[in-house]
Amino acid sequence: MTLLFPNSSRSFDEKRNAVRFLGHEGMFEVRFFVEADALVVADAELGTSKVSESKLLSAFDALRSSVYDVARKAYSGGRRDCYTLTAAHFR
Repeated sequence: MTLLFPNSSRSFDEKRNAVRFLGHEGMFEVRFFVEADALVVADAELGTSKVSESKLLSAFDALRSSVYDVARKAYSGGRRDCYTLTAAHFR
């Protein structure tokens, strides 16, 4: 089966300082977190301004396609129910 992202919702997790989103492989739900630092590194415009929850969510939306690609790559390396994507994943 393939990891899909049928639900476009995402939210900011203040405790983890990360954007949370979900993937699905068949009936299995997989949680993903993209650290704020990873979004700052991946979005040059975000890195030049004061970081806020709304700016992180906007950066996630702008980078959604590449975030999903990175998530699929991380997931293919070993199937777990939760992944945290860091700046290193986007290099």
